[in-house]
Amino acid sequence: MKFFSCAGLFSFTSEGGLEVTVCTEEPLLSASQLSNGNLLSVTLEAAYSAPEAFAPSGPLQNYMACLQVPAAGEKEVPLLFKNGILKPAGEKEPLPRPKKWPLANVMAPGALSIPNSFIVGGPYEDEDGELNKREDREFRIQAESTKRIVWDMERRCYLDPAAVAILQKRIAECRYWPVEVCRMPVASPSKGKTSKADKGDEDKQIFFHGVAYVNMVPLLCPGVKQIRGAFRVFTYQDSEVFEKTKSQHSVFRDLRSQLSLTKEGSWTPGISTPLSRAVPSKSQKEDKEKITKEKDSNRKTSSVPKIQLSDATVEAENVTYLSLDGQQYVEAGTFLVMEIKLDKALVPKRSREELTGRVKQMIPPRPPLPPRTAGAKKAVEGYHSHVTSIAVAILSEYHELFGKRLPDRGAIDHQTLEEQKRQLNFELNSSGKYFAFKEQLKYAVVKIVREKYLKTTAFETQEQFQAFLSELYVYLVDQMHVALNQLLSEEAASPAPLSRTTREQLWLFAREAEVNKDYKLASLYHQQRVAQDQRNIQCWLDYGAFCLLLEETTKAQECFQQALSLDPHHIQSLLLCGVGAVSLQHYEEAELFFEDACCLEPSNIVAWTLSGLFYELQNNNIQAEMAFREAKKLLQAQLAKERSIPEAAEGKKHISAVCVSSPSPGPEECLPERVADGSADKVPEAVEPALACAAPEEEATAPEAAPKAPASVSGVSRPPCTIFMKAVEFLMKVNAIQFVHMALAHELLSPPGGPSCAYYLALAQTSLLKEDFSKCEECLCEAVRIDYVNPNVWAQKGHLCYLKRDFGEAKECYERTISFVEDAADMHFVYLRLGSIYLEEKEYGRAKQTYLLACKNSASCLTWLGVGIACYRLDEMAEAEDALSEANALNNTNAEVWAYLALICLQGGRQLEAEQCYKYVVKLGLRNAALLRELRAAQQRFGFGDPAF
Repeated sequence: MKFFSCAGLFSFTSEGGLEVTVCTEEPLLSASQLSNGNLLSVTLEAAYSAPEAFAPSGPLQNYMACLQVPAAGEKEVPLLFKNGILKPAGEKEPLPRPKKWPLANVMAPGALSIPNSFIVGGPYEDEDGELNKREDREFRIQAESTKRIVWDMERRCYLDPAAVAILQKRIAECRYWPVEVCRMPVASPSKGKTSKADKGDEDKQIFFHGVAYVNMVPLLCPGVKQIRGAFRVFTYQDSEVFEKTKSQHSVFRDLRSQLSLTKEGSWTPGISTPLSRAVPSKSQKEDKEKITKEKDSNRKTSSVPKIQLSDATVEAENVTYLSLDGQQYVEAGTFLVMEIKLDKALVPKRSREELTGRVKQMIPPRPPLPPRTAGAKKAVEGYHSHVTSIAVAILSEYHELFGKRLPDRGAIDHQTLEEQKRQLNFELNSSGKYFAFKEQLKYAVVKIVREKYLKTTAFETQEQFQAFLSELYVYLVDQMHVALNQLLSEEAASPAPLSRTTREQLWLFAREAEVNKDYKLASLYHQQRVAQDQRNIQCWLDYGAFCLLLEETTKAQECFQQALSLDPHHIQSLLLCGVGAVSLQHYEEAELFFEDACCLEPSNIVAWTLSGLFYELQNNNIQAEMAFREAKKLLQAQLAKERSIPEAAEGKKHISAVCVSSPSPGPEECLPERVADGSADKVPEAVEPALACAAPEEEATAPEAAPKAPASVSGVSRPPCTIFMKAVEFLMKVNAIQFVHMALAHELLSPPGGPSCAYYLALAQTSLLKEDFSKCEECLCEAVRIDYVNPNVWAQKGHLCYLKRDFGEAKECYERTISFVEDAADMHFVYLRLGSIYLEEKEYGRAKQTYLLACKNSASCLTWLGVGIACYRLDEMAEAEDALSEANALNNTNAEVWAYLALICLQGGRQLEAEQCYKYVVKLGLRNAALLRELRAAQQRFGFGDPAF
């Protein structure tokens, strides 16, 4: 049977119970109120790791917490959580578990549970509060099984538009909000009435008064609607609370007169209802006496006459006592777990579709350009067609004069051919056809002169004119032969051979030119890469990074935007567009690029880190903090996932066990797994460091091993990665030096053990780019001190010495680098420079082997040139010519290659080839004066090789 009414729905269950559903005819809030205002809900779950003084036995106690919510006007509205349940150590609270209404004296089972509202928990690392690091995990797990106070209570309130604005303003002015906690006795009705003297004395005290500081700043980040986490409880001290929260009054002290904590009739306030008053009992006095006795147990007692204390002295004693019982929260490590949730974010977040649309408006997709209807290629093709048609017409004239039949066997003697040629010329001239053919070709030749040679103005001198006519005549005759061969050949013309150089090779050649500071040649290689495939995003990004190196920011931004136009969802292109926009001071565009990158790939650590650096540059500390926190959260999850791999975990345990067993281990005891056993033998005793074996994150989980290592030790194992070093790794590859320095500034303050080896290495690389050799040397000395067996450090030190022309020291550093099993990041340039040092010192055998190693890893013109030079000096002419031929095939514009090929041809007595090679040496302009003198001396000695002889 069911009964209906306008106010609710009644139904009887089969077990005899009664279910009541209450409803209203109209919503409590109108649609306009819901759209313009906001709904705030605060859930207080529990206080874990409660003080030892909290005991389930004894007089009844009421455990309370309270925070204030800004409202319209100056008055703040308190949210009070009462009737916390003290639970002893034991099993954890179940998950999920229902949230409860803030009501009292409800006896029906389950009536306090809020429908479809549960506490579900989650990983500690995803929380917004404190105690969310990996090293806090063990403490959190243990605390959840110890003594705790459980509320599981949710309070809700409506914020009108004025209250929402005040809420935003208060959070912006002060990021921390105080959440006060205390314990008050529950007095029975018979004991609730006390004398005025007792009441005045007891009203001065709030026992176990603590406070937790909740960071509300995340609610000002775009799209953030809730924060949840653990917050430590500290002793309530007015000065400290005012310093952190700008709050001048305690909620409990202001509302003591309204707290009513009788056992029966306990009352829970609403948002706009005044709070009731708490009446203390003798149990608080008992706690006070107990604590006072413990604190004074070591003092000597003597018969001193009793002195009547003044009111000020009593107040001072009360404050001292309150600080003592509040200090127990800190000693016990008490923390609150709570959630603050809004129905709508205070700061709306732009949708992914909106961001993508705005990026497309800024950088519209560029379709490939249609092929040109006129140009050099078309001019040459037109010339070919005219030559073909004239040849066909002349052939027709020949057939009319002499017929199509050929003599026997198709052979015609020379005298007959000359006679036929004379007759044909006479016929063409007398008929006027020769003039017609010449006029027909004239237009095609003019097009070639204009389109291919770009000659549209008169020549300044007659010599220039004659030189151009000679060049043009040779070209026209060559193209005429091409056209006639296509006409008379029975087979189709073979296509032009494909270029032997790939995009990867061109990138390597460009990097070689950059390192050698030949930026013109490097730019040419980058342009060739782009020309090979204009739809390749990476080619455009590499060209833009090269332009950043040259500080050509506008050109770099054009390259990045071209890459983004090819794929609007390419994260790296978005980030580099943001970096370029910051360099150009286009900050609105930069914010759009970074925000779009984080929206498209929320799991990208570098994107969040660069966003944080950008917001910090704009003095938007709230957004910067949110971005950094998100990046750190992602990095922690990534590292946790890597540690979950069994093989990696076993390897780390093995290394840690070996390290802990020796108080001052040698380098060979703590090397990374891929470092050679013998590599540590080269460490001098004077600089051999004692090694800290555990990384900072591992030390936090194993505190018993930490005291065994000295405070000043530095380890060879790789330090834990940070979000800023991940960003530096990305930024260094694209030459974004401005952002590199910003990230390194954070890294300097980030790790607890001080700057890492990677920090000093990156700082050294930026100093080397600016040719600040002294600063680079200082950084590398620190890097060597921290990680003596890092091959990248020794490679960078070798580059520094090489640029300082200290080739002896550079040679030692390079040899140490290649002795490691683990290669450095730039081994190609280590081989190149070490090989050049060997050549300079005439160690040709070692130079040959070093250059061959470079050819094996990444062959280029310079590596094969080095092999060729070494073989030539070793009189291995056949191998030298083969190596130089390989170098010439990869780059036929290297003058040194042609010079050594000329020397080899002189040695072999090949005069024609020697002269041809020498012509290219002169044409390309050999800069090596010593090599040029050697070549000319060889020409004088052999008597040939120079056409001028």
